[in-house]
Amino acid sequence: MTTQTAPIPETYQGQFGEFTITKDDRLGVIIYRAGLAIAALFFAIGTALVLFKDNPHLQLIAFLYAGFSLALGVSLLSIHIYMVELHRLLQVFWAIGSISAIVFAFSNSGTLAETVYNYPLTILGIGFTFAALTGIFFKEAFCFNRLETKILTPIVPLLLLGHMTNILPLEVEKALLAVWAVFFLVFAIRKSVQAIPPDIGDKSVFEYLKGQRLKVKG
Repeated sequence: MTTQTAPIPETYQGQFGEFTITKDDRLGVIIYRAGLAIAALFFAIGTALVLFKDNPHLQLIAFLYAGFSLALGVSLLSIHIYMVELHRLLQVFWAIGSISAIVFAFSNSGTLAETVYNYPLTILGIGFTFAALTGIFFKEAFCFNRLETKILTPIVPLLLLGHMTNILPLEVEKALLAVWAVFFLVFAIRKSVQAIPPDIGDKSVFEYLKGQRLKVKG
């Protein structure tokens, strides 16, 4: 009878010394990617209902948005970002956007989708969720030089600001929304097959920055 031993954590050379990638590190990346995949799928389904169905079920769209937002929140909890302040800022943005969505959903007789469409200034609240999503796109474009995230980073604020200020024709808004949904799916699919260690990053940098913060507090 043979006994199984736990796998030895992989060791890497970082900028400030060696570090190991553990099972928990890998699990965190898997959760991050799963959240993105669910968010992208829900967003794509909602977009398809809006663009290709004459009378979309608006309550279903609200449900899909809730799933998208929750999945995005999970990803923001497990994403690896060297700058703790930026990480916390993206989480705060998500929280503000989520609270705004809840308020808008229950403070109007119409559905959330109707409220946001008919009252563009609601973007000033709910748009914080998409600012957090744009932060993820920017981070991925900067770290991995992905074409889809380079496209998504400007498209998201362009569409939201364009709708809020009512300067974009409806057909242009639809086109931008479609591009957003497609490239978001492409991004999520490509992330699912990417090697895990690059998403963890250089853990020696995290430790160094943590040490610097402790020195400042001390």
